[in-house]
Amino acid sequence: MTLKFSETALIIIDIQNDFCPGGALAIEKGDTIVDKINSLSSLFASRSAIVAASQDWHPKGHASFASTHDRQAGSSIDLPNVKAQTLWPDHCVQGTKGADFHNDLDLNPVNIVIRKGFRMDLDSYSVFFENDRKTATGLDAFLKSHSINTVLLGGLATDYCVLYSALDAVSLGYKTIIAEDAVMGVNFPEGSVEAAIKKLQDAGVIFISSESIK
Repeated sequence: MTLKFSETALIIIDIQNDFCPGGALAIEKGDTIVDKINSLSSLFASRSAIVAASQDWHPKGHASFASTHDRQAGSSIDLPNVKAQTLWPDHCVQGTKGADFHNDLDLNPVNIVIRKGFRMDLDSYSVFFENDRKTATGLDAFLKSHSINTVLLGGLATDYCVLYSALDAVSLGYKTIIAEDAVMGVNFPEGSVEAAIKKLQDAGVIFISSESIK
């Protein structure tokens, strides 16, 4: 696929230690996509194109943590602004190693880092909106200020943050592409990756190999 780099942004989603093997909310083989992401960001940087990266950035005792409510991870709870919020193990806590970007991720090409989920009572999957689906992260305004109309997504996880980010990108009017070899899913509950891919395809999201980008 040939991209017009002056109108396209690469968005790197949550390549953080806690989402990689050994982390608190590890995705099996989540670290294996880092090389693909680095190749893409290097390509975008060589064309002076926009590269954004998102970072889960939770305070201690965050409302999305099962431990905060003395419940089991995987259960759900209604929050003031979100119905049926899934509860997770404590992860990506501000200032901890788990919240850091993976050591092998090249941040040199990154123009902007979007931190999300930093409000105590509000989780965030999408790089565009918090989970109340109203509170903007600021990424859309940034991209539009640079005349971006196409986004290429890679990162973690296919069935959560990549899914919601891509659906929001479509709703905001962006041509939305996912580098299928530069994403990885958690598959919780079982079958969620397959369901996410179908939902994305139905929404018009394009899936391509990173190596096909020119």
